[in-house]
Order: sequence, then C-alpha cells, then structure tokens
Amino acid sequence: MNPSGHHHHRSLDGVRVVDLSRALAGPYATMMLADVGADVLKVEPPSGDDSRGWLPFAPPGPDAAPDTTEESAYFLSANRGKRSVRLDLKSPEGAQRLRDLCADADVLVENYRPGLLARLGLDPASLREANPRLVTLSITGFGSGGPDGDRPGFDQIVQAEAGLMSLTGEADGDPTRVGLPIADILAGMFGAFGVMSALREREATGVGRAVETSLLAAVASVHAFHGSGWLNGGRVPARTGNRHPSIAPYGTFRCADASLVIAVGSESLWRRFAAVVGIDPARPDVATNRDRVGNVDALQAEIDGLLADRAAEDVLAELAREGVPAGRIRSIPEVYAWEQVRHLGLVHQLQHTTLGQVAVPGGALRYDGAASASPVPPPLLGEHEDLAWDRPWLDQSDAADGAA
Repeated sequence: MNPSGHHHHRSLDGVRVVDLSRALAGPYATMMLADVGADVLKVEPPSGDDSRGWLPFAPPGPDAAPDTTEESAYFLSANRGKRSVRLDLKSPEGAQRLRDLCADADVLVENYRPGLLARLGLDPASLREANPRLVTLSITGFGSGGPDGDRPGFDQIVQAEAGLMSLTGEADGDPTRVGLPIADILAGMFGAFGVMSALREREATGVGRAVETSLLAAVASVHAFHGSGWLNGGRVPARTGNRHPSIAPYGTFRCADASLVIAVGSESLWRRFAAVVGIDPARPDVATNRDRVGNVDALQAEIDGLLADRAAEDVLAELAREGVPAGRIRSIPEVYAWEQVRHLGLVHQLQHTTLGQVAVPGGALRYDGAASASPVPPPLLGEHEDLAWDRPWLDQSDAADGAA
C-alpha cells in the first residue's frame, strides 16, 4: 500500500532483477526499476559494495537499534527498494548460486570491467543461454569493444573525456566537473530505460535482449545543441559560466543582498524584463537576441548595476508579476526545506533496519498525481541471505494486490 492508502499495480510488479552492479551507475538503474515495482536482489561480494565505505555517513537516529553504527549516506542514496545477498563469484558455490538466481530472473544488471565476468563464465551471454528470456544490462565506462573499451570508467574521468568539463566553468577559468556524478547517473537512467524497452519487446518475442550503455555514451548523447553545432557548423562550444551560450540575458545577476537566476528566453519576455529593470528594450544594441548575445558583457554589467541597490525578494516579486522566469540560488539544506519539494514527494522517509528512520532523495516521477514511493529501505550487507525470491516486506493485503 502506498502512503496515500491506495492499492495500485506498478509496472514492474513481479519482475525479478539480479543486480550485480556496484557504486552508482548500475545501482541507480536498478533503484529506478525497484521504484516501479521490480524485485531487486543486490548481489554483493563478501566485503560489500565499495560505496558502503564512502562518505558521507548517516548516524543512527533516535529510534535506532541498539549498538547501531553509522551507514554510508552515499550507499543509502542509490539502493532503496532492494535486498542484499553476499556471493563470492570466484568460488564454484557462489558462481552456481548466481546461475541459479539468473535462471529464475527477468533481468540481470552488471557494471563489471569488460571481460571480467566472461573469465568467470558468468558473462551475460552465457547466462542468457540458460535463460533466453533474461534481459541483461551492461554498463561500462567507455563501451564494449573499440580502442578504449577495456578502460575502467570513473565519473570524473568520463566527464573530462566526454567533453562535459570543457563546457563547464567560467570562460576564463579552468574546466570544471559538474557537482554531481552526472555521468554515472545518466548512464543509470539510460540503462533503466533500455531495460524497460527490452522487457516490453520480450512481451512480443518471448526472448530477452542484451542492453548496453556506457558513461561515455550517456554524456555524449546529451551534448544537445553543443554537439549538433559542432557536427553541422564546426562551432566549438566554449565555457560560458552561468550564462546561456545562445540566449541573453540568461544567467545569474547580482542584487543588493543575493544573486538571482533570470531566464529571458523570448522577445516578449525581454520587453517585460526590460521594463522591470529600466532598460529601453528597443535600444539598437539590445533590440534582438542576436544583439544581446553579441553585447552580453556590457548587458550583464548594466543589469547588475541596475539591480545593485534592490533587494532580491523585491526583484523576484516584480519579475513574477510580469511572468519573467527567475529564481533564487538555494543551498541543499534550503532545497529540502522547500515546501514545493515536500509537496512533490522528493524525499522518502524510510524505516531502516538498524538506523531507524532515514530520509533519502525520492524519485522524480508521479503517477495519477501521486508521488512514487518505496517502503523498502536500503539493505544491510547480506540482510536477505536466505530469502531467495520471496518478498517478506509486503503486507499480506498488498501482496495479494501486487501493490507496494
């Protein structure tokens, strides 16, 4: 039963996922599958997923179990809705246990370095021979095959190699990584999409597919206008800091007490914005978007000067009355204190096995107006060792309904 009290069927109810992935890209994909009902069994080495040891750590809460130690908040962020078993895949017993699990599974997700599972006889192709309905997802750093296919992939390395850092940062500053492991997250999102599409195809064919993606492919596929501008016009994109490379004014602007982000994305918005700040919108050097982009440095300085003595909240209110998109720059604590974030269900409150109540970032989707919800907390290492494919966390009323 979801928090609203409504029973509902989720799209992947009954789908069994063996999750061999570690760290973030693969676990993010399987968390997305768990959010829509998949039964995800996280198969960890005896020492556990590496991310269990990564900072920051979540301390035990007031309702924690006795003698509870802290748990990695990094791990908690990407593993809700799953169970955990430990297997040593290098042992004959562990390898056979994995084969048995995959024989009854619908999906296998792995992000091992290319070739490693094959050396153990546990590569997706071998496992699909025993279970042709198995959909497999492999996530690598640089893709399978090719001159760089055997390279290990880490988020910041791929942000650099895939061009993202060349686009990020101030024009006169150093290339900068995005403040999140965005290559990992994008690869996980594309991977989950690939699994969903392969499961849909299996309904018609009865046969699973081998889905592949990589951190490199994920970042390169979202180059958007930067990529098409180079491919079709030979335009090398440059770092523009908080400015938009194609639209002006668009970016951060300084008021007396804070900076605001303002997005003037059309000529009608320009006229309304100009009235708020006190600029003649028809002035020859700013009359069109092409003019404004060409004179962006002078325009930025002029707008900052006009806003320098005005309170940010007052400017926001005036822009809102005129329908000009604008916003404040919030810190992470401010984001999670924001009522709109709570309204959208973007925080899950879960009852962890030992920590007590924990909060984790929630899913981005809503169905029929309700936020998605997962009642299952991220697992302890090996917490579900002997449970096979049972789902003991569901209430009997929900289990009969297929709901969570």
